[in-house]
Amino acid sequence: MTAELVRGQNHPLPGTRVEIRIAAGTPVLALASACDDAGRLAGPDALAHPGARDLPGLRVPETVGGDHRFTVDLDAVAPAVHRLGVVLVLPPGGPARFGAVPAPYVAVAEPEGADLAGFTLTGLDSERAVVALELYRRQGAWKVRAVGQGYADGLGALLADAGLGGPAATALADVATGLVPSGDITLAALPTASPPTVPHGLRAPRDAAAEAAPTPPPAPPAPEPLPVTGVPYPGTPAAAPGSAAGDTLGGPPTIDYAHPRRRRTSTEPPEPGPRAVPSPEADRPPAPVAGDASGWSMEERLYNQVWGMFEDLARSVAAYRSACEFAESRMDRELDGALSDPRHRLAGSGNAARDEARARHDELVARAKAVLDRDLAQLIAESEVVEPALPAAYARWANPVWHGQGVPEEAPMALRLGDLHLPERPDLRIPMLVRVPPERGLWIDNGRTGSEAAMAMDTDRLRRAAMDMAVAHVVRLLAVHPGDRLSVHVIDAAGAGAGSLAPLVASGVLAGPPATGAAGVTRTLEELTRRVDLVQMAVRAGAPEDLPPDVDVADQLLIVHDFPHGFDDRAVTRLRYLADEGPAVGVHLLMVADRDEASAYGPLLDPLWRSLMRLSPVPDNHLADPWVGHAWTFEPDLPPRGSRVLEQTLDRIAATRRNARP
Repeated sequence: MTAELVRGQNHPLPGTRVEIRIAAGTPVLALASACDDAGRLAGPDALAHPGARDLPGLRVPETVGGDHRFTVDLDAVAPAVHRLGVVLVLPPGGPARFGAVPAPYVAVAEPEGADLAGFTLTGLDSERAVVALELYRRQGAWKVRAVGQGYADGLGALLADAGLGGPAATALADVATGLVPSGDITLAALPTASPPTVPHGLRAPRDAAAEAAPTPPPAPPAPEPLPVTGVPYPGTPAAAPGSAAGDTLGGPPTIDYAHPRRRRTSTEPPEPGPRAVPSPEADRPPAPVAGDASGWSMEERLYNQVWGMFEDLARSVAAYRSACEFAESRMDRELDGALSDPRHRLAGSGNAARDEARARHDELVARAKAVLDRDLAQLIAESEVVEPALPAAYARWANPVWHGQGVPEEAPMALRLGDLHLPERPDLRIPMLVRVPPERGLWIDNGRTGSEAAMAMDTDRLRRAAMDMAVAHVVRLLAVHPGDRLSVHVIDAAGAGAGSLAPLVASGVLAGPPATGAAGVTRTLEELTRRVDLVQMAVRAGAPEDLPPDVDVADQLLIVHDFPHGFDDRAVTRLRYLADEGPAVGVHLLMVADRDEASAYGPLLDPLWRSLMRLSPVPDNHLADPWVGHAWTFEPDLPPRGSRVLEQTLDRIAATRRNARP
């Protein structure tokens, strides 16, 4: 039986040789794209079109037509290719948009056999090019996903979105659609998109030989979760029309997730991760394997695998919800039709029509639920394998890895902030990982108006929970950084956080005692502001190593508790300056505050709150994924009750720092 897919839904492929069948109802070009696991094209040669029909494992049709068929041999696809896209393009001289023609139908079938899965591209309007389906590699097996991503600006915009530079995308689009003969342009000579650079803090000097050695390029990771409402906190005004999307979502307009310790000195693809073990039963998916993703190290493979699980869960739930909504709307239409038809009223067959509509609704929902349960079972099995294999920076505090954590030689690639889950399966937790060094500060909200769970909690308990969460985050940061790479400062103007801060103070891992009172606030902010200014000037002068001897070259983390207590107007201005300029030169901010307590400043502080990633010490569904926009419930990762893992970790950190002192 053919699986009828909805946008975002996936379906496993039973074999590695399949046929793509296209019924467009109007002449179209059928193209194919070969992308990495982040959906990016390696270059112009990664697109198969009538002027260059062949890619490893497939050959696209040569002419424009309403119906197309071509075979794909997935065993012959290059190891660096993780996604094969089926692209439909309206040719020049034909209809101007897909909304003016019948909805195309694309299917994946057994060669010369029945359709395995099909997708009708409904809802298109002004689009002239569309990614209809993609075949993608997951845990050593191949699946098909219904995409339906259209581009009103045509094939050039689609190629630019896949990573080709403007000239290359435009030229390749002209060649692929026949506007320019393929021999008139040398595509290999055209530039592709330049990889952006990640601003990061000043680092301690490294060994010269290590600096000179070429290092491989990173595998592009996924973006961080976004505030679900489009603003980081209730009451923050949204960005004005025409402003950058990043301003609306509370994050920077452009985020580059290239690994900060690697330079792009090699054009070779990253090594693939370990292949999943084939199941002895043909109907069962392969057994999951930890590190089943591309990357140059196990750390990077696990990072990419976690984000792959995050995306798979988001899309699987999106497909299930979409199917349920479709079933509801179809049943409503059928019930309306049955009630409005006089024949049903006169013949007494209305009840039968209603029962039939409800039965079709229940059947479709049951089929969608079966598919969701299948996907969830596979993700749970993968999570059970991946969680125990995570390094300390990614692991829960309950993971045994923390009992044997040694001194790292370099900073981690990413850090775990907590867990994310959806209501369809609350026990399936996805680690929320953010890149290191962070491009944004963190704000742990200890106010009672942030969520229903916070409103139901006693104020003192909520404030203590927020500060405990901050301390656990700081201990994790210190534990996964080399001993001389991170200095931690604390502002606790009223001294209200002394209980939570006691382990940090007693272990001696802080740069100094917590700053209290207005004088302590001013002194700490003045020192960190001076560091930001000096490093910025040194970098602009091209001599980042020529700093005064009293400037600490390590990254700096500032914890601010109970803002705005102890802050005057000048201190507030300096704090905003650190939030804006600090991350680029290695000064990072962690605020534990209630926004309502700073309401006297009005909109003056709105940019500050928007620049920070808001987290909650209690479960809260204020974050959205970057693919389909689900509201995910965030829960912080805290040490198990009664555990001494924080104290033991702090003891190891303190001993390491004592031994490193001259």
